[in-house]
Amino acid sequence: MAKREWDESDVRIRPNKRGSRPRTKERPSHDDAVQGRIVTVDRGRYTAIVAEDSSEERVVVAARARELRRTPVVAGDFVALVGDVSGRPDTLARLVRVEERQTVLRRSADDTDPIERVVVANADQLVIVVAAANPEPRTGFIDRALVAAYDAGIEPLLLVTKADLKDPAPLLATYEHLPLTVVVSRTAETDEGPADEAAAGAGIDARGADGSSARLDEEAVAELRAELDGHVTVLLGHSGVGKSTMVNALTGADRATGGVNAVTGRGRHTSSSALALRLSDAPPGSWIIDTPGIRSFGLAHVDPDRILHAFADLEPGTAACERGCRHDAAAVGCGLDAWVAEGNAGDAGPARLASLRRLLGSGSREEAQDAKELGA
Repeated sequence: MAKREWDESDVRIRPNKRGSRPRTKERPSHDDAVQGRIVTVDRGRYTAIVAEDSSEERVVVAARARELRRTPVVAGDFVALVGDVSGRPDTLARLVRVEERQTVLRRSADDTDPIERVVVANADQLVIVVAAANPEPRTGFIDRALVAAYDAGIEPLLLVTKADLKDPAPLLATYEHLPLTVVVSRTAETDEGPADEAAAGAGIDARGADGSSARLDEEAVAELRAELDGHVTVLLGHSGVGKSTMVNALTGADRATGGVNAVTGRGRHTSSSALALRLSDAPPGSWIIDTPGIRSFGLAHVDPDRILHAFADLEPGTAACERGCRHDAAAVGCGLDAWVAEGNAGDAGPARLASLRRLLGSGSREEAQDAKELGA
């Protein structure tokens, strides 16, 4: 019997159960994709504005492509969309790319959590909202928000609501040495209506989806509005401080509003997701992003050296520090101590220095726990 000659045709190939198409890591470029601005995210569906400020402007709902499943997509993001981008009812586009972000506001669950949580993208202003009372303002939270804003390259503003319930002067004195724009609203949210007769004549009605009413200071609303025109602004604050009420007044929206728990002194959550809304009668590109109330604002992602930049009233004092000074309570000869003692940071200097050192991790274990519980 002659010896058989074998060749490549004798090689048996087991069929691929998943198909015969060869695998590749290359992805389509999606050159035909349209760009949209994400305005809200809800249970895996992304709502975007396409062809913004044009006659073809429309709202498109999209699902995220598989290759983006680990990429966070948040309000303010510019994204690339393919598929059915008509915006017709019951249609679904596909979100295939997140465009490069100009700014990113981040936080972590606490100061030890290494996981960053993106709050919003492409905002150029941050309004830190606190109430003068009910709930009580937390300077620790304000300081943390300032650090996050400066670290992200976002201009911060401070909005103090419910100033008729308590004089905000002591709180504002803490930040008088900072280049920080402050807006004070002197009327309070109530279930019955305006806080007093004077407010009734000079206020703006804002009614929440839960039926509660508020009488906002017309002058304060106008002052804040002047700061927002032409900007993408995010509002950040604890629940119950009046973020959504102010958003309703600025945009004509109907965001749900809520009060404060009489037992805990904390606000009740009413907004479950961030929502970008266009400002009423404003120049193109004027957006305001309302965010859910937060309990804590961790800064695990911020380098300690960058935390100091948020304390412009204290930073000059580091010129007298020795090289390598950590500026914490254990540092010997830290120039910040002398700077504060000499009154260069004002009457609030000692409190500001204590806040800085807590953020740098020098506080006691009890202080850290208190800060976590209070959202400071």
